[in-house]
Amino acid sequence: MKFTVERAQFLDAVSKLQRVVGAKTSMPVLEGILISAEQGNLTMAAYNLEMGMKKEIYCNCEEQGDIVINARLLSDILRRMNDAQVEIESDERLMCHIRSGEAVFDIMGMAATDFPEMPSVAEGTNIKLDGETFINMVKGTIFAVAPVEGTRPILTGINISVTDGVLQFVAIDGYRLAIRRQKVDIKENISFIASGKGINEFSKLISEEDKEIEIIVGKRLISMKINGYIFISRLIEGEFVNYEKIIPAEYRQKIKINSTDIINSVERVSLLINDTFSTPVRCIFSEGQMVISCATAMGRATEKVNISVEGEPFEIGMNSRYLLDALKACDQGNIIFKFNGPNLGVIISSADENNKDFLYLVMPMRLK
Repeated sequence: MKFTVERAQFLDAVSKLQRVVGAKTSMPVLEGILISAEQGNLTMAAYNLEMGMKKEIYCNCEEQGDIVINARLLSDILRRMNDAQVEIESDERLMCHIRSGEAVFDIMGMAATDFPEMPSVAEGTNIKLDGETFINMVKGTIFAVAPVEGTRPILTGINISVTDGVLQFVAIDGYRLAIRRQKVDIKENISFIASGKGINEFSKLISEEDKEIEIIVGKRLISMKINGYIFISRLIEGEFVNYEKIIPAEYRQKIKINSTDIINSVERVSLLINDTFSTPVRCIFSEGQMVISCATAMGRATEKVNISVEGEPFEIGMNSRYLLDALKACDQGNIIFKFNGPNLGVIISSADENNKDFLYLVMPMRLK
């Protein structure tokens, strides 16, 4: 195999593909990128058995062939080269020669035959979605996806649905719930659970110039296309959490506040919180006033915020990071907090009752 390619374009593709390359795997070939060259076309693929990505770019190919090159090493080499073109040549012993300007690297590649075949979605439901809408939906829910380690697999996903032209993303990790909704021009009704990690990685491929995403939802896989990249991720099988039953129908207390004001206040008070210790932020609600405080080994902080209160006075403990994640995902402007005392989840929604675009629930922390 021997080809020449524009270095900047090649590096950009390698850097993006590197995000789905397997890390610390027992199969070294999964730590690499499969490179296939033919006249006029260079195809690159990365696959970690759960999600994969492909990208094609132009190349000047003198001898077609395939090889797998370690993604991290290839990225580091390309980033430090300074010529506009890169020439890559491999021999029958899988020795890979990389040249750019006066720089030459000889590294060992891996056999393309050892690289697992990346699946594709042959049949499924096709939908098209605005890129900006997709990014906003992901940002508004990804923080509530449960981490992979030590949790139910279903909670590591985002429940994505389209019902009567309304797109909905739902994520829940046992401590908080995030719901985002957006009207879309999609006629099909569909519901599936996508890997939160996969959806988040795909969203990073979308730029401001990318207007439309092509999505194919199959039985076990989802395929997404943007800007020449084809992204594949496994769907999560099973029934999603019945989150609707944990959203209260009635509330004992309700406050109205500006989202920017409370974000700034909570961030200031949280400066004393160390990540090592899960110290709650204490919130005391009384007529016309909210007192936010925090006491740690580093000291004490207190701040007062003017609010509109409905219901009896009370106090509640909150995880500052969970609270801030939800607040920053809200649309800017006035928001509503709804409570049922200090021991049940806090609902955060828009102060405009006609705005159903977002809803967040954060469970409280016990105060000492």
